[in-house]
Parts: sequence; structure tokens; C-alpha cells
Amino acid sequence: MECFALSHDGPVAHLVLSRPEAMNTMNPTFWRELDEVLTRLHREGRARALVISSTGKHFSAGMALDTFSGEGPLLDDRSAEGRSAVSDQLADMQATFSKLESLRLPVIAAIHGGCVGGAVDLVTACCVRYASADAFFCIQEINIGLVADVGTLQRLPKLMPMAVVKELAYTGRRLPAARALQWGLVSEVFDTQAAMVEAALACAREIAAKPPVAIWGTKQALHYARDHGVDDSLRQMGWLQGQVWSNANVAEAITAMKEKRPARYADLPALGTFNERG
Repeated sequence: MECFALSHDGPVAHLVLSRPEAMNTMNPTFWRELDEVLTRLHREGRARALVISSTGKHFSAGMALDTFSGEGPLLDDRSAEGRSAVSDQLADMQATFSKLESLRLPVIAAIHGGCVGGAVDLVTACCVRYASADAFFCIQEINIGLVADVGTLQRLPKLMPMAVVKELAYTGRRLPAARALQWGLVSEVFDTQAAMVEAALACAREIAAKPPVAIWGTKQALHYARDHGVDDSLRQMGWLQGQVWSNANVAEAITAMKEKRPARYADLPALGTFNERG
């Protein structure tokens, strides 16, 4: 890949944005590669947790500036036909970041330096966010005459008070890591990037030691509860528990605790395609 490096340490996958010379901006290759790697991780079932970190001075400066120049369909506002293509192109980009939510494994973002524009869209779709002390967040779109359109305005109000989100979205101000911690956007702030990444990987290893099917069920329940009322969510929980309940996993957890050893659980199965299933 040109924009990422992917590694595996047992059941933990680590995806690193790897274009520091371009401040890890999001060009067309970025979107294609991210979509492909998330699809692969989702289908394989080998990884049980994913950490996303970055390189260079900033986590990501957001959308590549050349996206806003030229004659691409995203920019053709001269005709109804050109403008009609905007929603479809945006839907493709939105779907890529939404894969972070629908992924069968939890995703931990380790953020240092600037997390700007589209990078905020990305990290708000993750399950957990850690930051280094130098990190800051910026809804940059308003500063260049745009409305943030790939998930920030939809997900950030689920993570922070609406009044704070409006302030950031209307002004384009930077939110430093300390304030992001205060408002609940990040779980913890670390003195250095290295300490933050190690903590993210340690959290991922801890998650990976749990039964993958129970983690999958927990992620489903939390996302459903975020978007539905309590009664609906409790009803959904009953259906969900009926799918993921495993006496074998419970027995293994108890036995492992008694024997003071790591528990052993089955991976989620690889997902075939309709063609493969005949």
C-alpha cells in the first residue's frame, strides 16, 4: 500500500498512516486502500482488535488539497448533472469510514499532532480514541467554505455536548487534547506519541483476549443503543444475546481464571461470498 502500513501481532492488527511527507492527507489512493484493508479485516476474522496510528508531525491533515482543484465530479457545480454526482461520491467516502463502525472488531485510534478535517470524520467512527499531549482536533471544512460531510457532524454530537460541537463546527477552532479529554472525545492523554501507541496496543491486546463473538455482540449492542431508545435497545439485546450466548465460552473463562492461564476462544469465522457458497 502507498498510504498505509499494516502489521499483525497475533490477533492485534495495526494500521499506520504512512505518508508523513504529505501530512497523511486523504487522496484517492487513501480512500481505495482504506476501504480494501477494512473489508479484508472484516472478512478474514483473524484480527480481534485494530489500532490505527500515524507517522510524522500530524495524524492527518485531512482531505488532500488537490481534491478541491481540477474537474472531478466532486467539484463540478456548473450543472445539475455535476451537482447530482456529489451525493453519490460522498456516499462512497462515508461508507468507507462507516466500515470502521460495522467492522466485526473494535477500532482504537491513537492520535498525535493535528487531526484535521476528514481525520476527525475518521476518528469519530472509531470505538476508542487515545491522544498524545500535542494532539489537536479541528473541523477544518468551515475554514475553507465547506460543511463537514463525511461523518463529523453526525457522530461528534454523540460523543460530546452539542454546544461544544457547534462552537467547533462554526468557528473552525482547534480543540487541544486536554479539552478533548475534558469533553469525552478521547479516553486518555499521554505525554508522548510512543507511550500513546503502546497503550493503544495494550488495550487492543486486552480486548483480543476476550471471546471475539462476545466483543462482536457488545459492539452491536452499544451502537444500537446509541441510536435507539432504551425499550427498543433492550428488546434488541434479547435477540442479540440469543445469537451470541455460549456456555462453552463462559466455562472456558471460569476455568482459565481458576487455572491462572489465558483463556482460549475461537476466532470469528471468515466470511465467504455468495458465489463461494454456491
